[in-house]
Amino acid sequence: MAKITYIEHNGKEHVVEVNNGLSVMEGARDNNIPGIEADCGGACACSTCHVYVHPDWVGKLPEKEAMEEDMLDFAWEPDTERSRLTCQLKVTDELDGLIVQMPEKQI
Repeated sequence: MAKITYIEHNGKEHVVEVNNGLSVMEGARDNNIPGIEADCGGACACSTCHVYVHPDWVGKLPEKEAMEEDMLDFAWEPDTERSRLTCQLKVTDELDGLIVQMPEKQI
């Protein structure tokens, strides 16, 4: 289980515990956190679960696969270093303390 901090665009923080094996997107969905829409349900077929990963976490996450890179092209104001799709981040104990911030909007 990992404690993850989700920060809305307006700065409101939500700190929740997410079970291992779920995605960071599922953790947001299951805890009713606004700002992550997840229209495709986690299939990496949209960009509506886009977040900016806190700079301290960028190098600690698994590399982006090609499909995630492609979908991030459709995200709202993607950042080449910090943008990730939360459906592609599986929760493990190593993600305890992860901080992600939602963009102004999801497209």
